[in-house]
Amino acid sequence: MPEVRLGVIAVLLLAGYLVGSVPCGLLVARAMGGADLRKAGSGNTGATNALRVLGKKAGVLTLVGDVLKGVAPVMWAGRFGVPEIFVLLVGLATILGHLYSPFLKFKGGKGVATSFGVFLTLAPAVALVAFAIWGVGVALGKYASVGALAAFGSLPFLAFFMGKTFLFTLFATAVSTLVCLRHRENVHRLIHGTEKGI
Repeated sequence: MPEVRLGVIAVLLLAGYLVGSVPCGLLVARAMGGADLRKAGSGNTGATNALRVLGKKAGVLTLVGDVLKGVAPVMWAGRFGVPEIFVLLVGLATILGHLYSPFLKFKGGKGVATSFGVFLTLAPAVALVAFAIWGVGVALGKYASVGALAAFGSLPFLAFFMGKTFLFTLFATAVSTLVCLRHRENVHRLIHGTEKGI
């Protein structure tokens, strides 16, 4: 691979990580003069906690920001014409940036909205089916975490049965594992009946 292409890939990976690491929830809270999400509610910086702590407007703005974080880097990578594996790695770097943000002492959100943005760009059909599963999970379980676990738990199977490449299915499995692991505290609270509803 030409040196210039390696340089482009390195920049795309770094850009993906940095874009993913932007704490949209904290920026929205600060702009609205609200509480620090890290010290309120569940302590998470994502849209669900923003909704609980600051209301619908903050929740929607945080959600949109986190989704767009996932869309932009993958879209840029696709336009550079790099091989699939590197586009997927840019998507993974973006999600990792959200999960382990240097602006939050390498802590972060649960990865749901940003991962959705990545998948919406890479494979819209897979993303929309996963979103429908999320909706059913939330409607039946009354918890955002139930919807997230259902949607992301199904991702590898959706990728496989919808005819995606082996690399994409492997990527979907990695993201599914990361997001589900970030929800382990939610699983503990669900088991003990202490999880907060939406």
